[in-house]
Amino acid sequence: MKLHAEALIEALPYIKDFAGSIIVIKYGGAAMVEQHLKEKVMQDVALLKYVGMHPVIIHGGGKEITRWLEKVGKKAKFIDGLRVTDAETIEIAEMVLVGKVSKELVYLISKYGGHAVSLSGKDGGLVTAKKIKSKTDLGFVGDIASVNTKVIHHLIEDGYIPVISSIGVDKKGQTFNINADHFASALASSLKARKLILLTDVPGVLDKNKKLIQKIKVSEVNMLTRNKTIQGGMIPKLQSAAKALRKGVRAVHIIDGRVEHCVLLELLTNHGVGTMIYEVKNKGKKNK
Repeated sequence: MKLHAEALIEALPYIKDFAGSIIVIKYGGAAMVEQHLKEKVMQDVALLKYVGMHPVIIHGGGKEITRWLEKVGKKAKFIDGLRVTDAETIEIAEMVLVGKVSKELVYLISKYGGHAVSLSGKDGGLVTAKKIKSKTDLGFVGDIASVNTKVIHHLIEDGYIPVISSIGVDKKGQTFNINADHFASALASSLKARKLILLTDVPGVLDKNKKLIQKIKVSEVNMLTRNKTIQGGMIPKLQSAAKALRKGVRAVHIIDGRVEHCVLLELLTNHGVGTMIYEVKNKGKKNK
């Protein structure tokens, strides 16, 4: 019991400091696949709302999309961590993200006493998308041209937790699949979020010896990419982190979603469960 009490006392200054802050959480990795981890993350989200923070959930659903593509005989293809998306794939991706994944998260949040609303970047004029610039044509893979956060602020003010699928539409009405890390970064920047948390299925950013790098200066991201320390799906995560930090987000955390209650451990304790990326001027304490 003493240990439980000490954990609560340790959390108090963080709860006080982060009260009223917007915390953008990109939900992905193993925490989206294993049911008990889904439950723990959504418990964390509901608790953050109850103690005065404003969590906003952005989710992809890569493994679920791949599973449904396989059902129709399509093989997933990735370039630099981004899914190549043809007309059939974007249709399936939208159905999976908006119609299945998002609805399940809303249900789980409500199960633990929270109030959540499901939407995508196409709803309420939230996101205007544009085709991503790439050396190789990725099909209907988009980036964010602009963000209108009005609908999100209305939901927050009314006590809701927004759960947002990373789908957007351009000015001509074409739907695009947007990398959820990039989507979360753009939204966190536009919302002036205190923190951006990216859940993944690895301990964080690893060096070439597979050891965790606990802290990375934003100025080091390009170097780590060039020397191949960062590869594959970690590339868009670090790019997203750097972009968010340069646009005013205080800190970005890439954390291990396989750890139960990883969000609470990162935000409300002295020791994190992943890698923190920061601007030198914002370094401060680990979780500040």
